[in-house]
Amino acid sequence: MYSEKVMDHFAHPRNVGEIPDADGVGEVGNAKCGDVMKMFLKIDGNVITDVKFKTFGCGAAIATSSMATELIKGKSIDEALQLTNKAVVEALDGLPPVKLHCSVLAEQAVKAALADYYRRQGVDPEPIVGKLDDDVHGEGAACGV
Repeated sequence: MYSEKVMDHFAHPRNVGEIPDADGVGEVGNAKCGDVMKMFLKIDGNVITDVKFKTFGCGAAIATSSMATELIKGKSIDEALQLTNKAVVEALDGLPPVKLHCSVLAEQAVKAALADYYRRQGVDPEPIVGKLDDDVHGEGAACGV
């Protein structure tokens, strides 16, 4: 059901934790569903020098969080803004259709953290980051375990 990469990122997630002095923090999810992701960014000179995450949710939510951090670490803000849920899914060698919402959540967590970074700089993030989707759990999305 899950690819080897998904299982690896679930069993051995990368970049887990918090950054106490983070430059941007974003939290997305649905407490009713149970999938909640919190992303922490350290940014130096327009480059994401460190990224950590804390995720409460299913294995796919943990794996997509882990992969998203790997895909943006060391990248410029502009490169991180290009991250899509499709890129996360492809990097994990696929997800079951009912778990695709987890990849959307990972993309939104990165964007929420970048939006927070811009707000802290006194910049309106919406023209740069875009409007964040409050409900990534479309019809038929499976939640929980």
